[in-house]
Amino acid sequence: MQDFTFQQFDSASICVTGYRGDEAEVRIPDSFWGMPVCILADGLFSGHSEIVSVHIPDTVTEMGEFLFDGCSQLRRIRLPSSLEHLWGRSFVRSGLEELILPDRLTTLPPFACEGCVYLQKVVCGSGMKRILNGAFAGCSSLTELIHGPNVEISPTAFQAART
Repeated sequence: MQDFTFQQFDSASICVTGYRGDEAEVRIPDSFWGMPVCILADGLFSGHSEIVSVHIPDTVTEMGEFLFDGCSQLRRIRLPSSLEHLWGRSFVRSGLEELILPDRLTTLPPFACEGCVYLQKVVCGSGMKRILNGAFAGCSSLTELIHGPNVEISPTAFQAART
């Protein structure tokens, strides 16, 4: 079972605001009410440890905070080429092993992959300019970070937040 809730964001786009389901493979629709799905709301899949894969349509331009928090079985995800904005802690505590960031994404936000203990490889798209603080905090398996020559990496990109 997969059940999504939607909200009109503006006059031409839709935000997915809720998800109820129990399937390993999730497919997000690319439109609703005849308008493109452009935004995935904060915490949309948080706590869904049964999710193994998610298909995100190429209409999505923005993905919220804590989106995949605790999705411990999610190993790989194909992010849409249209993605321009990713909010902090999007993949926190997920089971990701590899992450390929699209060319339109210019910033990896704070703590985006915090606690992804299985994350081994990250490939930044050609548009990447900045990797912010804590982006890879607690990513103890990370051995490969591929990025362009002019990417600014925060000195605390691999450190946890101070308490």
